[in-house]
Amino acid sequence: MLRQIQTQKLSQKLSPQQIQLMKMLQLPTIALEQRIKEEMEINPALEEGPENEDETSDNPEEENYDAAEEDDDQRADFTLSDYMDDDEGASYKEKVSNISPDEERKEIPFSVGQTAQDLLESQLGMKQLNSHQFQVALFIIGNLDDDGYLRRELTSIVDDLAFTQNIATTEEELKELLTIIQDFEPAGVGARNLQECLLIQLRRKEVQTMVVELAIEVVEKHMEEFSRKHYDKIAKRLEIDDDLLKDVIHEIVKLNPRPGNSMADGQKSMQQVIPDFTITNEDGILNLTLNGRNFPDLKVSKEYIEMQKEYAKNKNKEGKEATSFVKQKLEDARWFIDALQQRGQTLLYTMNAIMEFQRDYFLTGDETQLKPMILKDIAEEIGLDISTVSRVSNSKYVNTPFGTFLVKTFFSESLTNDEGEEISTREVKKILQECVDAESKKKPLTDDKLVTILKEKGYIIARRTIAKYREQLEIPVARLRKEL
Repeated sequence: MLRQIQTQKLSQKLSPQQIQLMKMLQLPTIALEQRIKEEMEINPALEEGPENEDETSDNPEEENYDAAEEDDDQRADFTLSDYMDDDEGASYKEKVSNISPDEERKEIPFSVGQTAQDLLESQLGMKQLNSHQFQVALFIIGNLDDDGYLRRELTSIVDDLAFTQNIATTEEELKELLTIIQDFEPAGVGARNLQECLLIQLRRKEVQTMVVELAIEVVEKHMEEFSRKHYDKIAKRLEIDDDLLKDVIHEIVKLNPRPGNSMADGQKSMQQVIPDFTITNEDGILNLTLNGRNFPDLKVSKEYIEMQKEYAKNKNKEGKEATSFVKQKLEDARWFIDALQQRGQTLLYTMNAIMEFQRDYFLTGDETQLKPMILKDIAEEIGLDISTVSRVSNSKYVNTPFGTFLVKTFFSESLTNDEGEEISTREVKKILQECVDAESKKKPLTDDKLVTILKEKGYIIARRTIAKYREQLEIPVARLRKEL
């Protein structure tokens, strides 16, 4: 039987301002710069430039303007620059001082040069090809990936040329043109897999010594054994001793498995890491700086404020619609400026708490001084939600005297050593890395051996935990670290 029941429940919903703030919190510096530009393009009520405080209104009607809108105007006068300069008495700095305390420098975060495709196209232009062949070869170059490989099936390229370029070709013609491209620099470009890439480079050697010939045979016939480092099987099949095999392996490993990365001398469009924070150590005093170098001062357009007042006088339908539109744009502009200011404040509060929590590390740079720290520790310290701390730490970089790091790398769980002290898992990873770096490559340390070594150092850790930390450090298993 259906019954109608009246219930009461409490729920929370995020306001548009809160949603906007959450989205902006997770944006790193470069992405935020782009976000500001996009917002200025779509909202004409948002302008760049400092407010002119000397401007006063000569219109007596403005004195009777609604008090709430007057408060909004005051908020519009509160620019991002003003926010960055307040709170002078805090234990951290909000001014950017990369050059000097009084000088601000704008930087271009991207470096763009000749692309890899440009380099290949310039080499293609020196070949004696007709117009049809040139267009097909150009299409092949456009299908190379960042590593310089052609990973698409030739049949798919034939279909694409027919449907998108209206060019009829065959697999045989593609193979002929691909052979021409594979003769380009750098050696190995245009290969369809790693094996073909290495063979192209070996066969292009000016001097075909016995070592090179053996290297070609290894790559061509024993690639699986080579990739698994089953060197004893290779030596047995080639009937060579370990010294000669060592020379052959050295000949192969010095080849470039990703020729695309070296094209145009690495002049592919690259993104420079721009730190969101900078921590400096001045005689034992840590100073935190929020990066705001490329952020413009923002304000609400005074023209739009005046426009709203004029439209408000028109009581007809068109006047109401225009007033509603302008009012919405003004509110969006104020929300955006407020969100920027709150973002900066939240970033500073969060990063300052992290800096104070890990003060010993930021003063010394010694990773063993890192304390176990989880998101909950910082969230409780600053009174914010764990998700907010996560947004701040996941995509932000901090520049320290010891390098530039992702903020999230300073978070780690805790372990207990044999003395009952809590230690950071990052400290254990550092010791694990040192053990692997110091091992004999002829007989690398297995996970079981690493467990024993760490136990001797006072760290009681299970083998599966060692395997997990090794994978996080991108350290291969012992068999793949073996060298002759």
